[in-house]
Amino acid sequence: MTARLDATPKVTGRAKYAVDHNLPGMAYGYVVLSTIASGRIEAMDVTAAKGAPGVLAVFTPFDVLNLSTASSPMMGETWVPLRSTDVAYRGQPIGIVVAETFEQARDAAALVEVSYQETPARTSFEDGLATAEDAPGGVQGNEAAISVLASGIESIEDALAASPVVVEGTYRTAAQNHAAMEPHSAVAAWENGELTVYSGNQGANLQATELAGALNVPESAVHAVNPYVGGAFGGKGRTSVPAFLAAAAARELGRPVKCSFTREQVFTGTANRPETLQKVALGADENGTLLAVRHDSWSSTPMDRSFVEPTSHGTSREWYATQNMAISQKAVPLNIPLTTFMRAPGEAPGSFALESAMDELAIALGMDPIELRRRNSSIAPPGNDLQWSSKHLDECYSIGAQRFGWAERTPNGRVDGDWLVGMGTATAMFPALLFPATVGITLNADETAVVSTSGADPGTGLLTMLSAIGAESLDLPPERITPQLGDSRYPPGGMSGGSTATASTGTAIVVAAAEAIDALVALAAAPGSPFEGQEVTYADGRVHGSSGTLSFGELLRALRRESLSVKGSAGPGEERTKHSFGSFGAQFCEVRVHRLTGEARVSRMLGVFDAGRIISDKLARSQLSGGMIWGVSAALHEGLELEPDGRLANADLASYLVPVNADIPEIDVEFVSYPDTFYSPVGARGVGEVGIVGVAAAIANAICNATGIRVRHIPITIEDLLVD
Repeated sequence: MTARLDATPKVTGRAKYAVDHNLPGMAYGYVVLSTIASGRIEAMDVTAAKGAPGVLAVFTPFDVLNLSTASSPMMGETWVPLRSTDVAYRGQPIGIVVAETFEQARDAAALVEVSYQETPARTSFEDGLATAEDAPGGVQGNEAAISVLASGIESIEDALAASPVVVEGTYRTAAQNHAAMEPHSAVAAWENGELTVYSGNQGANLQATELAGALNVPESAVHAVNPYVGGAFGGKGRTSVPAFLAAAAARELGRPVKCSFTREQVFTGTANRPETLQKVALGADENGTLLAVRHDSWSSTPMDRSFVEPTSHGTSREWYATQNMAISQKAVPLNIPLTTFMRAPGEAPGSFALESAMDELAIALGMDPIELRRRNSSIAPPGNDLQWSSKHLDECYSIGAQRFGWAERTPNGRVDGDWLVGMGTATAMFPALLFPATVGITLNADETAVVSTSGADPGTGLLTMLSAIGAESLDLPPERITPQLGDSRYPPGGMSGGSTATASTGTAIVVAAAEAIDALVALAAAPGSPFEGQEVTYADGRVHGSSGTLSFGELLRALRRESLSVKGSAGPGEERTKHSFGSFGAQFCEVRVHRLTGEARVSRMLGVFDAGRIISDKLARSQLSGGMIWGVSAALHEGLELEPDGRLANADLASYLVPVNADIPEIDVEFVSYPDTFYSPVGARGVGEVGIVGVAAAIANAICNATGIRVRHIPITIEDLLVD
């Protein structure tokens, strides 16, 4: 079983995260946040703050830092602070105080007086539904509304009306915050016109690109370093506010600056998962065959309409076979903090609605929920001729049902003393994407190899994957591979997001390794080389000719070379024109609900996943069980609460609930492993996000099985389960 290469430095405290860097002469920044949700800043009185002990500078939209717009080719434009006096949400970063110590900066920030021209704020998602807009710019590259209708069917309503069995429901999911262990933070220093910034991010080269644009310097003048990232989950895909402000302030002051959000500031100074409302209608015949699927979704979005949660497009568009499908996605602009990708964006909240509705349909039909899903499993997304490259979801359900004891489930659960016990299941699916990535390989004369890329490892195990795939591709023992990542000076590795890092980077490694071997063989047979004029091959780290064999290190030493370096790049290609790609899974949960108190406890969990080749069993289990824990959190604990004035009522880890050890049972994870070489030569699809998908629905379905109460919103609370 592959060991995590970063395990020892992390558990011993030797791993250096952003704020662990301390530089000579370093100053400290503290971010000032807005106290209104909508309006314009009229003035900021910073006199008292500037006169406070240790204060070096105060920067605001009136005492400006030299910051411009910023964007990256992969992610587009990002928000840069202090460039406008407009306020779009409460808790928006509007200034930074820099002082000799953190405490001095924090105390001085409290002295900044802000006057506003306040305008009415839109903070009610419920009120905003009436004036919702079509999702801007399409969703996942598609139109906001999509329909597929069988011949002779004029509308989805006609298809539903013709269905013998119909279920309809409205489902709601709460807004959430990533709440990563490492708050968004940065340490920035300039030397000879070049910036070095230490800041946790999901792609060092992408961060360098955005910082270069905002600072109006060449990208070559920005060195972004992030070998360790304390959790990201989509929330560190863009350059953080502390990174922009620390970099600009350090340039102005001519000394290093450290800036970090406090835990409370993370909730508004970063971006969140939006709140959603989804209406699902399913029509079927008496045998359970889906005849019609309608899935209409509404997502909260900030006033800049920068991100909409694609709940309908991420689920009903692909999951089940049906001749008639209609999906739509609308946005509800509000004065709320920015929204962005969060683990399984679209699929996680979308699956709660779709998979709850499927359970309701199974009950209406008197059919086993697994059988209903099997009968409607898609060969390809509805209306799409591109079949799944590899799909073994039925096997996931078969293995899961046997291991979980599904045959013992009864339609009305069972009673164990004061506990009502139920079982629930749901499908998991997440698209298998590929991002462009480049990897560098260096073969050294000391018989070692270096595999490097700028991509980040936010806890997923990418560092270990670089070593494992590098060793396999170069036919070397893993201990002779030195993996390197998290540095913008390495080849551009793209983003660690969308469950793409292993496949994207791994494919680039395969390409780079082939380049390295070809270069080594050519070198060995070149004039003046040990195997001049011979046919040379490579295996087991050695070059072989008719006159003998040499290790690659011996060859390099014979040619008086210290190393041989190449690069390899990969990205999405023509495979996308031949197949649809995804990772799949079956989620099983047992839930116990106390009949007197309404307390719900998840007592057992099992996930069986089809994600192609599993390169590291340990790392894959860690990722999938972590995702399943996220699902428990979404189902029973987690949700941001917005007050009418735009203030987040629970912007801290005391009142923003997440599960602790006592909330999580033993988690069982199983794989069906079928390498998917249509997807990539590595054969592995993503596991980072599919683990959360379907869990909340499986829990809600288990609660319904135990109690007969159908809860159509998450998180599910005690109040939802109390009966007279």
